[in-house]
Formats: sequence, structure tokens, C-alpha cells
Amino acid sequence: MTNNGALTPAQQLSKKLPQALQRLADLAYNYWWSWTTERVSLFRNIDPEQWENCGHNPAAILESASYERLTQLAEDPFYIKQLQSLVAEFDQYMALQDTWVSRVAPQTSQEHPIAYFCAEFGIHESLPIYSGGLGILAGDHLKSASDLGVPMVGIGLLYRQGYFRQRLNRSGWQEDYYVDNPFSKMPLELIKNDQGEPLTIELEVRQRCVRVQIWRTQVGRVSLYLLDSDREDNDPIDRWLTGHLYGGNQDTRIAQEVVLGIGGVRALTALGIAPSVYHLNEGHAAFCTLEVARQEMERTGKSFYDVEASIRNRCVFTTHTPVPAGHDVFSGDLMDSYFAHYWVQMKLSREQFMALGARRLGDPWEPFGMTVLALRMCRAANGVSELHGHVSRKMWTILYPDRSEDKVPIGHITNGVHAPTWTAPLMADLYTKYLGEDWKTRVIHPEMWAKVDEIPDEELWWRHHVLKERLIAHTRFRVKKAREQRGESYEHIQATETLLDPHVLTIGFARRFSPYKRGDLILRDAQRAIKIFGNAERPIQIVFAGKAHPADEEGKRIIQRIMEWCRHNAIQNRVALIEDYDIYTGQKLVQGVDVWLNNPRRPLEASGTSGQKVCFNGGINCSVLDGWWCEGYQTGPDGKGLNGWAIGEDAHTSDQEVQDRIDSQSLYQLLEEEIAPLYYDRDADGIPRRWIQMMKASIKTNAPLFNTDRMISDYVSQVYVPEIATSVVPILAKVIV
Repeated sequence: MTNNGALTPAQQLSKKLPQALQRLADLAYNYWWSWTTERVSLFRNIDPEQWENCGHNPAAILESASYERLTQLAEDPFYIKQLQSLVAEFDQYMALQDTWVSRVAPQTSQEHPIAYFCAEFGIHESLPIYSGGLGILAGDHLKSASDLGVPMVGIGLLYRQGYFRQRLNRSGWQEDYYVDNPFSKMPLELIKNDQGEPLTIELEVRQRCVRVQIWRTQVGRVSLYLLDSDREDNDPIDRWLTGHLYGGNQDTRIAQEVVLGIGGVRALTALGIAPSVYHLNEGHAAFCTLEVARQEMERTGKSFYDVEASIRNRCVFTTHTPVPAGHDVFSGDLMDSYFAHYWVQMKLSREQFMALGARRLGDPWEPFGMTVLALRMCRAANGVSELHGHVSRKMWTILYPDRSEDKVPIGHITNGVHAPTWTAPLMADLYTKYLGEDWKTRVIHPEMWAKVDEIPDEELWWRHHVLKERLIAHTRFRVKKAREQRGESYEHIQATETLLDPHVLTIGFARRFSPYKRGDLILRDAQRAIKIFGNAERPIQIVFAGKAHPADEEGKRIIQRIMEWCRHNAIQNRVALIEDYDIYTGQKLVQGVDVWLNNPRRPLEASGTSGQKVCFNGGINCSVLDGWWCEGYQTGPDGKGLNGWAIGEDAHTSDQEVQDRIDSQSLYQLLEEEIAPLYYDRDADGIPRRWIQMMKASIKTNAPLFNTDRMISDYVSQVYVPEIATSVVPILAKVIV
């Protein structure tokens, strides 16, 4: 669509800037800048304090900066050289034609891209439309698709207030609150039609016509389109359809999934985009398959069953949920209220329509399952780790009564992370020095990562120490700010100046505080935990971060228990919790910790990716053998961990209380007998040589496998364009040290 000759937001911003700085606007409106080596200073140096105040929003910092300050930068030769260098790199990146995908799958085209649907996208902290792992994975998916040249567009929802914000009261109880996102001041462009009016699509939701407008943000070469129902010509209730991520009740959830799935397909049609593949990232978008079918029926005049096979051939599905209760299902009554008009348009009876989402055919009380719909309407389905593939096949055998469990057509593609986004610039600089300037484009190559052994121990160690100091400074700042806002005593606020010690072994634990993730497992045995954290010779400290869903009372109690430990006299300087977890805090954590702790109940972690981010920064994982760590963990000839540690690996029971006790004791034993002794074993120069050897093993074994470049290449060869599988350079299943 054109904007009828009107200037884009980036062009409008550019006109306000001094001539020497005008290309800053192009960078501000494309999140490519956020995974460059210059990301730390480019916008922050305009006004460091305002950079923090505006939530690291590049468009906002340029809009708010005084012209006096901008002209100062315009005459700074160092800043101008930095900008010119980055602009040249950006222009080359955007214009590149000889990409990975152009070589291995030349039949793909921008005219018919892959449409990637997801309920949330974690691109950057300045675009808060994500809650956690699913969104971060989706954001990294788009970034690597851009890097590899895969033609792709993203489809999501633009939430007026995003996910909830978190603060803890003086009793340590989580309080939820919301803040409006200022769309007009964010790196977003409202798509307009040829008449200069917002381009809209229409949906029938709750027997009312809802008009939805479309915003675009750029993620490198990938456009992410976000749907927004907050328009004055909508009913006040419908304006809030895109109000909150994962908020409200089942009625809100189904309405949002109608907007995402059906609205997403209509938005693509309105934009003139004809996808070659529709990729449903989790079941939230499964209604998309029905709208693709309805439009094909309308175009051809054929019946649903005549077009069903062709629609299935164009749709693929990734499931992220390892338990049946985690999959969206809607009651018959709810489906009636939302789809009674729709199945008529598809020329289906109610029974025929409901059967598309029914686990058990013929049961009139069977609810409508979104994962069931996705599995029935997609030609390919995959879990997000090898173990999760096994779990998913077992879970969904009911849909394939004529097949054995191992023949259920659900494969797996293990998740990865976008290396340039999550690798600290200080570490990226180290890799450039020793692995080559092109290391970011060769992250899937084990032979490149083998060169990590050539990095001097001293250089790796001091850079890691700098990153740990940065994490601790960030933690102190955030904890102090939270204590001030709670009105705590002057002494308690000032105590943050000595909170944590950069010379102490530091553990990180950051994720959603769902009970199955067992966020307080390390504190289960109070006396032993105090002994470990307060050990005079080999102390340990831990930094927590994460939110509990607003409806999760037990998750909130876990946070409250951790906050009690933060005040415990014996270890109050050894335990910290950072409130209001976001991408920025996540980066500081994965880049600065010594050890990343992950201890969910097996097999409830579909994949997990935070521990993968740690590996790119020299951190070491200590985790139960679940999710991706089953594939990543390696042992040496002595049977002990070579690149990390496994918690409770030999004892499994269905009794959760017993398993919690076993795993906590295993964790304590690892900390006391292996992890702490290894960390504090120093040579005459104060360097922990054996620890650094494990840091290097963590990098070498995990970095080539658990990255989104490898993940995207797997999606291209196995899912998007499966006919080219034999021509794609194979990715090693295991990297051996």
C-alpha cells in the first residue's frame, strides 16, 4: 500500500534533524540497529538520562532531544564517523541480494513470503508487546530470517498496554499495573490507503462489526504487521480487544485469537501480500487456517472439503506447550457466539465445523481445541526440542488412532537464540578479534567456535568480570529504585550500595514464576541454603527476575518467599530480585552471570532459550535434563559435566514433593562439591583456569547448535521448502569437544 505521497514517520523525523544526523531516523525506524555493535552508544549518547526515561525508544529520544544537543553531535567527528560507518553497514545489509536463502532455496520470493503468526513478539524493550519466552523466540525468529534473507512477514497484535507491569509491595506481594504504549512516539508506521486514511479490515466479533487498523515496524529486512482495534469507530468494548496481552477471560482470549488468525489473513490480503506458507507459532493463530480456506472457497467456488488439502499444504504449525492443560480450548457455547455466522460462510454445519477442533469426534460436549485445529489443518507440525517432540507425539496420539506413537506426524526443531542480539558487545568484540570479523554470519560452524580455545584465559576472564560488574550495578540500581518507591527505610535503601559482590560466584534465575518452574527450589532447605550463600571461603549469590501471571496466586507466593530471603539478615547481600523483568534486564543477566540455573519439573519445559543466551557470553548452565539441555549437556570421561551440570539426573518420580527434595539436594551437592570449588580454584595470578576451560566448552559445544540461524535453516529445509532438504549443508547434531 502507498501512503498517497505522504511522508513516512521516519521521513518526518529526518526533516527535524540536522543534515549530518538525518540518517539516524532510518536507523531509529528499523530494529536492525538493536543487534549491531553500536547499539550501546548510538542513541544513548544523545542524552543518557532521557534514554532511560523513554524506555530505550530510539524514535522518542530523537523527538525529545533539543536541537542544540543534536547540533553538538553533528559537529562531533567521532560521532559522525560512527554514524556514517553504521549507515553504510545498514545500507549494504538492506540491499544485499546474495543471501543464504537465495543460494539454497532460490525458489523463495519476496512476492510470496512466509507469513509468521504469533500472539507476541519480543523484538526490543521499546516495543513491549511480549510476555516471555514465546515472544522472545518469535522476535529472534524474525531477526535470523532477516539475516539469512528468508522472505518473511510477521503478523501479531499491537497491545495498547502490552503485558502487565510488575511492582512488589512492602510485603513482597506482586501488584499488577498497566501503562499505555504511546504508539505515535514508537518506531511504528500506521499503514494508510491511497486516500491517506488508515487501512482497515473488518471482522464480526460478538455479533458486532470491528474495524482493525494495521501498523508496521521493520525488523531488518522483515516487516512485522501489528493489528490494532483501538479505533474511535469501534464499540468501547471492542477497542480493548487489543488492550492487553494474555489478559481477561476466555471471552477475551477467543476474541483476540479471531483478530490474530482471521484478521491477520484479511490484513495480508488488504496489503496485497500472498504468502507461500502460513506459519502458526503456537495455537493462538490457528483460526488463520479457516480464513485461508474461506477465501479460497470464495475465489474458486469450491467446497471446504475440496480446498482442504491445498490449504493444509500451505500451513505449518509449531507447538510450544508440553501439557494438555496449556493448550487453548473453547466451549461449544463460546464457539456458537463467535462462529455461528462463520461456519455458514464456509458452508459447513455446526457439527462439521466443531469437528475441526475436537479431540474426540462425535462427543457433543467436546470443546474446540486450537492445537487440534492446527494439527488437522497443517501439513507439518513440530515441537521445539527433541524431548518436546516425543512428549507432543505421546500427547496427541488420540488424533491418530491408526498410528503408533512414534509415527504421529509431529517432528521437532530445537529452538535457538539470535546470537547478535544476546551476545554482549564486549564479547562480540572478543569474537571479532579471535574468530574473525564475519563471526556473526558463521555462527552455525563448529570449526569457527573451536577457535575459542585460542582466546587467552586472562582476556576472556576480565571481559566476563566487566559484564558481571555491569549486571551487579544494574541490579543495585533497580533494587534501590524499587525500595525507594516502596518507601522503605533509609538504611535499607542505602544497603543496596553493598548488595552483591562482583568477586562472588553469581547465579542467575530469570523466567516466568510459574509453580512448575520451581523458582524457589534453591531456597527449599533454609539452613543449607544459608550455609551455601554465606560460606566465608566460597560464598555464592543469586539474582532473580520474573513475573507471575496475574491469576497465578502460587506464583506470586513464590516471589513473596524470595523477597523474604532478600531481607534475611544472614544473606541479605547475597540474594536479589529485580522487578518488572524485560528484555533489557534479561540481556544484563544472561551476559553477566557465572551460572544459569533452570530447575523445572520434567518434562514440562518444552525448550527454554535463556540458558542458550548465557552460552554466547561464557556463562555455564546448571539445569535439570529437560527441554534443550537434554541435547546440550555433555559429560567428560569421568562422567561429570563437561560443559555444565545436570540436576537430579539419576532420580525421577511422579511424586512432586519427593522429586523436589531430590532435586534440591542434588543442586546443593553440585554447588558445594563441584561448582563452588571449581570457581574458587585460582592460580597464582588469581585466574580460575579450570573454570575458564568449562566456560570455553560451554561456548564451543552450544553456540553452533542453539542459535536461530541453525533453527531457521532447519525450518527452511524441513518445513518451509522441504524439497530442498538434500541440498542444504547439514547441521551437526552434536558438537564434541
